[in-house]
Amino acid sequence: MWDQHYNPLGNTALSTIAAALPVVTLLVLIASGKVKAHLAAIIALIVANIITIGIFTMPTDMSIRASLLGVVIGFFPIGWIVLNVIFLYRITVETGRFELLQRAIGGVTTDRRLQLLLIAFAFGAFFEGASGFGTPVAITGAVLIGLGFSPLAASGLSLIANTAPVAYGALGTPIQGLASVTGLDPYVLGAMVGRQLPFFSLVVPFWLIWAFAGWRGMIAIWPAILVTGVSFAVPQFVISNFINPWIVDIGASLISMGCLILFLKVWHPRELWTSPALRGRDESAATMAPAKPLDTKKLSQSELWSALLPWIIVCVVMLIWGTGAFKGWANANFAWKFEVPELHNMINKVPPVAAKPTPEAAVFDFTYLSFTGTGMLLAAIISGLLMGFSPAKMVAEYGRTIRLCAISLTTISAMLAIGTLTRLSGVDATLGLAFAATGVLYPFFGTLLGWLGVALTGSDTASNVLFGNLQKITSEQLGLSPVLMAAANSSGGVMGKMIDAQSIVVASTATNWYGHEGSILRYVFLHSIVLACLVGVLVTLQAYVYPFTLLVLK
Repeated sequence: MWDQHYNPLGNTALSTIAAALPVVTLLVLIASGKVKAHLAAIIALIVANIITIGIFTMPTDMSIRASLLGVVIGFFPIGWIVLNVIFLYRITVETGRFELLQRAIGGVTTDRRLQLLLIAFAFGAFFEGASGFGTPVAITGAVLIGLGFSPLAASGLSLIANTAPVAYGALGTPIQGLASVTGLDPYVLGAMVGRQLPFFSLVVPFWLIWAFAGWRGMIAIWPAILVTGVSFAVPQFVISNFINPWIVDIGASLISMGCLILFLKVWHPRELWTSPALRGRDESAATMAPAKPLDTKKLSQSELWSALLPWIIVCVVMLIWGTGAFKGWANANFAWKFEVPELHNMINKVPPVAAKPTPEAAVFDFTYLSFTGTGMLLAAIISGLLMGFSPAKMVAEYGRTIRLCAISLTTISAMLAIGTLTRLSGVDATLGLAFAATGVLYPFFGTLLGWLGVALTGSDTASNVLFGNLQKITSEQLGLSPVLMAAANSSGGVMGKMIDAQSIVVASTATNWYGHEGSILRYVFLHSIVLACLVGVLVTLQAYVYPFTLLVLK
């Protein structure tokens, strides 16, 4: 057995700096734009191994085994999702269905700002709720690039939009993960998150359009933005507090899409924003055109259904794949569990991170049928067959997709290797303890701890599992509500989703903008940290200031 060490240098500041080196190395190399993302990830993984072995005293064989486990986890399930989403996208392009989808969306509105609300925010929230784990960014990024948005706009704006729904992603998986490590009721945790994120479900649509079109461009369509935000935020609160945390995103997104589409039948902006260029980034100014009635005759009824068919199939399959009944059946009958020898239960998480020495599991669950990516592959195959793709042509297209995604899959695997290694070595916990030492300011910095966790691991679920119990223990020591701070970990974490390296690689892959991950990171980073700080301010008000304290559940 090996016990984790959270202050190996005997100095909290120096140990924290050492713990931060792997992620700082990764982000700096990517942001520099001079090192390709896959090389940056590999270099950062080497740095992480040096730190864990040389400073945190993790045995070398354990460090290497943890890294290899992370590589495999990086491909299954994350890379598996990306690969099959891109495969479906390429099939729709080859069959002409994607062009029909573009025309269908243009039939709702030709205004680029309104297209962003419909696709990046509402449509993306549905896929976050149904499957999560990179699916919404991959799909919305591909759709936006197909509609003519620039790669930076399609990538960056998809990442910004994919925030408020994340805490309830994949049918509430982050909430379930948080409940599993804290012992708190998932319904209570889901309700508490539902008393934090609806504020940002109102803010994010405004923020999204401001980031794209500037202040004047945003104000010009404020009624549509308000309808989108309110019709998402209110159901998000109601469903999370009075029904359950599992269907929050699906219900809220469908209501939001429906309300926006109905609203656009009776309201139009005075001017149409026709340029897909990102304000101040792609062109000097966006092209403006006089408003004109929407063309509703672009597609026949059969063409419309043909355009929507692949996505309807995806929705149906993802809803089935996300249910507990299906997952339970598939995992019981079509799964393989591999416990990594000389690593599984051979590492102890110790106080103050855990209440008592607790062995860390190192297991690869090859639940191949219940993987979201497997559902996406099935949806792609069904769609391809219905659209006239022969099996041979489909196999050839899948081979081309693998070649297209090879570097991105390598990058994702290396990044997940860093996350797995830092978790098992206790490096992440060292960073967490630094945040926990902030005393009265802990509600603010504890929220940023959730942000850091997602930035490191690429997953709100992983961040909740990593830091959830630490949040509970620290809040109890400080006399704060453990429900509040556990929920804050998840709510703060959603803002880290846009800067985690895994999501950035997914976005660059979906938009076919390889090698520009640094540009995407530089664009979204300030948005991420400012929004995370705003969540921290809200949580601080809920902890100390009336009437916000009335929102806190016990």
